[in-house]
Amino acid sequence: MAIAAAVLVAAPLTVGTPAQAAPEGLTATEVTFTGNGGVTLHGTVLAPTGGDARKPAIVLLEGAGSRGRGYLRAEAEAYARHGIVTLTYDKRSTGYSLMHRDYSVLADDALAGLRLLRARPDVDLRKTGLWGLSEGAFVAPIAANRSTDVTFVITVGAVGTTPAEETAWAYGQYLRHAGVRGPLPRLMQTSVVRATIDLGLFAEAGFDPVPHWERVRQPVLLQWGELDRDAVPSLSSRLIGGALDRGGNPHHTVRVVAGTNHVLHRTEDDGFDRLPLLPAGYGDFEAAWIADPAVEAPGVALPAEAAIVDSAPRGWWDTTWARLVTAALLLGALVAGVVRHRAWLPAGLAAATVAGTLAYLFFLLAVAGKVAGPIVLGQPLAWLTLQLLAVATVAAAAWRRRPIEGALFAVWAVQWLTAC
Repeated sequence: MAIAAAVLVAAPLTVGTPAQAAPEGLTATEVTFTGNGGVTLHGTVLAPTGGDARKPAIVLLEGAGSRGRGYLRAEAEAYARHGIVTLTYDKRSTGYSLMHRDYSVLADDALAGLRLLRARPDVDLRKTGLWGLSEGAFVAPIAANRSTDVTFVITVGAVGTTPAEETAWAYGQYLRHAGVRGPLPRLMQTSVVRATIDLGLFAEAGFDPVPHWERVRQPVLLQWGELDRDAVPSLSSRLIGGALDRGGNPHHTVRVVAGTNHVLHRTEDDGFDRLPLLPAGYGDFEAAWIADPAVEAPGVALPAEAAIVDSAPRGWWDTTWARLVTAALLLGALVAGVVRHRAWLPAGLAAATVAGTLAYLFFLLAVAGKVAGPIVLGQPLAWLTLQLLAVATVAAAAWRRRPIEGALFAVWAVQWLTAC
């Protein structure tokens, strides 16, 4: 979620979270349950102690990546303190990775977790729902459409566009916030995102959540942080709200939480940081809404946002395959130049530029554009260095009278170092 994440971030392997002692007034129970395809999933149920009355229950669905159930521990404790039995669990590693994920499979896992909660004697079967963060909000409506066990849905930072569109938008947000100017943000938003899709590196890139939301009939609480820099929040709220309206579901509430970021946490950097700090009163409104979905949501309006950049190729020369052909021709010409004419200088400079460019772009993918490095003259220092290397390569090719290599490299440089 993205994604935002970001959806392109290489997710770490799921590591089972060690059992943690329950805070005072809560119980913590380590559980296992069987998800889609017989995969065993491990989780923790936090529940309030005392009282004989049955309680609402909720399953928390993580965003993109596999950080383990501890990532949502603060949210789980907040819900449990509000009298809600809460399950967090380690996302599957089987069938979930950077290059493969299936939201339908994750929806089955979520429903398996909900069945575990519904089997508890302290759970009110009329109030059992799903809470989805970012990518988890892609999963929640699919699960809700499959089972009446889901009696309500809560989302945080839900995305109404495709993951590819959301990711491209977020790249622009984070790079420009870092002070990057010029073609690099647009290059990341267009050519780089398109290349990851074409090369099979962007799982579920074209997933459209709108048809799934159109079929949801349960009450829905849609929440965004006022300073969400990942989910295209204003557009997403319109798309998801419109989908629910078209489907005939009047029971949906939009809530914007002032001063919070994509994950509804406090922020000290205008929404661009990831502080593990919940805002004061976290869970107050959510608990009130679970008890009565007609309760009116306080909040602020979402600010207007920049439009999503069109990532469609501008012509055949702007496609991933044209870039690959240019790279192959360049490689052949450089090898031939070294073998026949000992043109080591242009070949070495070209190799360094190509390798450095691809490495830096992959780095930006891995960090979802959130870390660009030192900025000089509105450019990341690494990117500025690569541009200077490109100029040096063309000059070296001209000096060694290698016009073919120079021309091919110039074409490659225009394709990869600009957004033209």
